[in-house]
Amino acid sequence: MKSLGKRATGLRLERMRGSKLYRVSDTGEGFRNLHPIQPGLRDSTERPSIGDFICADGRRTPGGPLPSVNPLDAWLKPSSSGLRATWLGHSTVLIEIDGLRVLTDPVWGKRASPSQLAGPKRFQPVPLALKALPELDAVVISHDHYDHLDYGTIKELVKLQDVPFITSLGVGAHLQSWGVPPERIVELDWWEHWQAPGAELRIHATPSQHFSGRSLRDRNATLWSSIVIETPKHRVFFSGDTGLTSEYAAIRARFGAFDLVMLEVGAFHPSWGDIHLGPENALKAYELLGGGAFLPVHWGTFSLALHDWDQPAETLLALGQKQGAQLLMPRLGEAVEPAHGDALTPWWRAADAPTGKHAKPVEPENPAKMPKAMPWPLD
Repeated sequence: MKSLGKRATGLRLERMRGSKLYRVSDTGEGFRNLHPIQPGLRDSTERPSIGDFICADGRRTPGGPLPSVNPLDAWLKPSSSGLRATWLGHSTVLIEIDGLRVLTDPVWGKRASPSQLAGPKRFQPVPLALKALPELDAVVISHDHYDHLDYGTIKELVKLQDVPFITSLGVGAHLQSWGVPPERIVELDWWEHWQAPGAELRIHATPSQHFSGRSLRDRNATLWSSIVIETPKHRVFFSGDTGLTSEYAAIRARFGAFDLVMLEVGAFHPSWGDIHLGPENALKAYELLGGGAFLPVHWGTFSLALHDWDQPAETLLALGQKQGAQLLMPRLGEAVEPAHGDALTPWWRAADAPTGKHAKPVEPENPAKMPKAMPWPLD
């Protein structure tokens, strides 16, 4: 199955083995997280079964269409502040930064799965077709899980745009097997960066706490990263997928303040709290990063856990407002500028307006309140 991708070989594999994150042992080889799991992040005392995941109750999908906006009209006008972000679903965001465009973790596929016939199905299409995207300056791919790296999207995107793909060590093997020319692939280890030719744009790979793999046989065969996107005037942080780690403080110390912080808030549960943030730990990461405008990602698109589909948003809204976080929670396709500080509207509630139901905020520090869940195995 082509969507599984390819394993790294040759010079690519040699470079991976030179990373301090790569370990070779008698039981196998692959990348690893450097830091131990922080106490209290993972609670596996009541780990749910696959049956719990398949037969779960609750509001795992919206009751109706989500409000969305076609962003093309907004993109025709330059941003007044020099920095604008458009959330297109899950972890796909178009960043416009000082006249340049960077697309994060592009997924246009109908399912976060190796097959478009089975697996988590997206709630509704992306607000615009892939071919309608404006000219891009870089595509960023944080890691190789299906909800971040989509075979069909890459196959089409490489034909539509002559754009470089900036990603983590080893992920280039997948991209090259799907038709991306080697000269357009840049693979980074943590703390390495790519400099855009002829432009003042740098993209850095920075630490995260996660794992990788597209099948049961290639776990941790590629690296996972968070990403820093910067110009001399603006700086953006993108978490990719991650658990809470002290590395956020190191990232803040190295780069300084961020104008925009994009952190994952969905698909959370105590039994995998070490590899996903969830709303509460996202706010802790936000504080370690030094604040800034906070755009939540990794929610509202696929059902990858068993909490209500809108619970990440409701919990983040409740906790974030208490803490004074500068939340940006735009509709799908709605272009927003962090400098403007637009008023926040809980637009997601409109999808369930006929029933009048929306999720109650849940504070993850109390596992008794959390729904049982089973993580999508490759997320």
